[in-house]
Amino acid sequence: MPLPLRIPYLIYGYGLGFLWFAYLLVLRLTVSVRVTGDQQLSADSNYIFCQWHESGPLSLQWWAPRLPAYLRQRPQVWMQHPAWYTKPVAVLLSLIGVQRLVLGSTGHNGRRAADELVTYLKGGYSTLVVPDGPSGPARTLRKGVLHMALQSRVPIIPLRVVATRSFRTRSWDRKMQPVPFSTIDVVIGSPIVVTTSTFEATFEALTQALG
Repeated sequence: MPLPLRIPYLIYGYGLGFLWFAYLLVLRLTVSVRVTGDQQLSADSNYIFCQWHESGPLSLQWWAPRLPAYLRQRPQVWMQHPAWYTKPVAVLLSLIGVQRLVLGSTGHNGRRAADELVTYLKGGYSTLVVPDGPSGPARTLRKGVLHMALQSRVPIIPLRVVATRSFRTRSWDRKMQPVPFSTIDVVIGSPIVVTTSTFEATFEALTQALG
């Protein structure tokens, strides 16, 4: 990036990222969270957490100001879209406790980024993946997450995140935005182990578990 653009870029990224974080903190005071299924997670294992793209805003809302306990058991490495305008997202994720970001996405060095993510998974990191991102179709499982699980031998944990009160945006995934005084329900599914012989069966199992 040219030097004259770097300062405005950093102001945009960090400024909007911190404002977003502050907004989440204020809204968090009015939102309650119910988590079920976390007792089946082992502190001795790392995981590939998996949820639909539409539930991202709900998750960000209850992750602030710090990732929940089940995501803090192991260091986190997440894949981040490399576009310049996603810098505020990177800043926000850093603030809530994601230790490392791997830049890449479908059509943007996605294979290289996935390989790097697998290396971190083999080293004991956990990650969170949205298998219908970055551009859909919504709620359609792509097999990339299964390949990562197969190569790294790390189990997948399906997550369902919904709210008692929310509104949906007009984006391709119709994101669910939380509203004040709502309750966010997080359902943590059973670990799914992917092997060569069970690959297709786990594809169906994960699709059903995500809802």
